[in-house]
Amino acid sequence: MWNRDRVLDRLRARPEWKFFGVLFRAAPGMAWAWWVLLSLRGLMPALLAVATGVLVGAVKAGDSLTGPLVFVGVVFVLFQVLTPLHQAVSALLGAHTTNWLGDRLMLASVTPPGMGHLESPELADDLSMAREFELGMNGPPLVVAMDFIASGLVLVVSGVVSAAVLAAFAWWAPLVLVTVWGSTHWLLRESGVWRDRNTDEVREAQRHAAYAFTLAVDPPAAKELRLFGLAGWVVERFTRRRTDLYDLQWRATRLRERPMAGALTVVLAGNALVFWALARGVADGTTGLGAATTYLQTAVGVSALAFGGLSWALDGAARLRPCCACQSRWRPRARSGPDHDPRHRRVPPRCGSAT
Repeated sequence: MWNRDRVLDRLRARPEWKFFGVLFRAAPGMAWAWWVLLSLRGLMPALLAVATGVLVGAVKAGDSLTGPLVFVGVVFVLFQVLTPLHQAVSALLGAHTTNWLGDRLMLASVTPPGMGHLESPELADDLSMAREFELGMNGPPLVVAMDFIASGLVLVVSGVVSAAVLAAFAWWAPLVLVTVWGSTHWLLRESGVWRDRNTDEVREAQRHAAYAFTLAVDPPAAKELRLFGLAGWVVERFTRRRTDLYDLQWRATRLRERPMAGALTVVLAGNALVFWALARGVADGTTGLGAATTYLQTAVGVSALAFGGLSWALDGAARLRPCCACQSRWRPRARSGPDHDPRHRRVPPRCGSAT
């Protein structure tokens, strides 16, 4: 039995939902502007297809071209202007969110008394992953990743709007195309996200690589390494650990032959059916030239719903949940008995990490 509350709770528990909520907490006005521009960009491909169809229909009918040309010109200019504007807003929103998360991370590190929580291996792994993400070592930093996420969401909106326009041709056509293109997310799901990145092997390799990197680039440590002739050893250690990480990621996300063959078969069959119906409609005269121009472009536009880079970029950025959200729930024990000794101070539980 369908339980609405349970579904909503599962949705709110998703890291992607929490990530988009963080955007509004970090910069509310800029987050709203980011979503508005994203929606407008998603409408542009379908609007351009409609405007092109109107223009072609007017040319064929011999009607005045003033209105259709103005329509096409306005949509085309908006198409070109909205993209760089959205990219700038994405970079600014990513910078604001990064600073906000950095402040949270700093508070989570310095607010609890003592040093026990910073010596926890699990927290050290989380801090290492957050530092590597910010430096762009495991993926683009949030300033860059926001544009990847925006581009992926624009494709999703564009595909949905194109499918809605295509419904004017035949009610079943958008259902077929949305199903076949959407199925690629399931068929190729193992190649989109590195789901095993939080294993002990991966986290250990990340921690050791970050430690070797810090030794090699921080001036005090780097000076000692060169003085004692250990520079080559550190570089080799970093190279080996980083290579291990890339090997693990490649084995986890490479495209498999059987899912690729299945995805190609499903996509080709669905598109062949819809385009055959369009060709038959044009051939028997039931679909005009202008309408056919629009339907053909929107049928191609539905392909924006296919498997792409959104899963990878959003999955990586969604790991940047506010660090140590449970820090307010953690309290040190009363300062009496052995708890007064810093060696016996209680270590806070692992919480929603910065990664």
